[in-house]
Amino acid sequence: MTDLAELDRRELEETLADLGAPRFHGRQIYRWIYKRGVTDPSAMTDLSQKLRATLAEHTTVSTPTVARKQVSEDGTTKFLLKLADGQLIESVYIPDTPAQTFCISTQVGCAMKCAFCLTGTMGLIRNLTAGEIAGQVRVLAHETGLADKIFNIVLMGMGEPLHNYDPVMKAIRMLADKDGLDLHPRRVTLSTVGVVPGMMKLAEEELMPSLAISLHATTEEQRDRLVPINRKYDIKELIDACRKMPMRRRGKIMFEYVMLAGENDSIDDAKRLVKLLRGLKAKVNLLPLNEAPGIPFKRPSDDAVNAFAKVLVAGDVRVTVRKSRGRDIRAACGQLATDK
Repeated sequence: MTDLAELDRRELEETLADLGAPRFHGRQIYRWIYKRGVTDPSAMTDLSQKLRATLAEHTTVSTPTVARKQVSEDGTTKFLLKLADGQLIESVYIPDTPAQTFCISTQVGCAMKCAFCLTGTMGLIRNLTAGEIAGQVRVLAHETGLADKIFNIVLMGMGEPLHNYDPVMKAIRMLADKDGLDLHPRRVTLSTVGVVPGMMKLAEEELMPSLAISLHATTEEQRDRLVPINRKYDIKELIDACRKMPMRRRGKIMFEYVMLAGENDSIDDAKRLVKLLRGLKAKVNLLPLNEAPGIPFKRPSDDAVNAFAKVLVAGDVRVTVRKSRGRDIRAACGQLATDK
């Protein structure tokens, strides 16, 4: 059976043609699946009985199912989602940030092995398909009542998006379709630890999401320890790639910097960071570590975070200190991991 969840609208229209049905019904079916959250053909009431029967016989719509839902004291909601093959992933709804935001996974586990990230301890189990990535957004949009409202997504959940490039970009195109959730790429932020070839491909995309770079260090030796992919694509190569990225007017590349007490939170680190980003249209997001069992680092003091931020501001670098959301349910950055 053909899984309609894996098809963009053009592919869906081609599938209909192969089934002997008019292509224009693809728009209707897309609206049912994405805007209304309906996956049972018998409930798609503006289709003919004959077409509904044909769809029921020849197609399916795979959708992640909610295995568990946890609500934080701050309103953040973490969803444990079960995929068709039984694998588990986590996605997060973060309200009032100031927009409504979904944090979406792109892989089951992650191969990057960043030293401070719980997801990295899982290793890479498998890539998600385009339908599974878009399916998370469908599920969260309807679970939260936001399917017909404006929301953002950040590809910052489990996995490295550019390590699963083609399904991620297809999912972005599927979600952007005006007959679907109409999610413009400017409302999508893709976070990468620095897979430079993927960044160069991304620079050529017609629908390019906003970019966030997980930097986390200011020297090669330091980043080799914290972000092992640096041994393949070092800081110099990564920053050079950032300088080549096409930028929208008023656009900026976000640099994410997880602060680890005694490791990368010194005033000298802050000064080096200012120097690294000089000449770039950049914004730095400081993320004091979200501690978790098995992660061998500590969260820095508020004084250390503030002193670091002041150096960046003095160096004309835009900076924000991210408030951790959902820490009490392990839904914050770097805390997503599953076990069966």
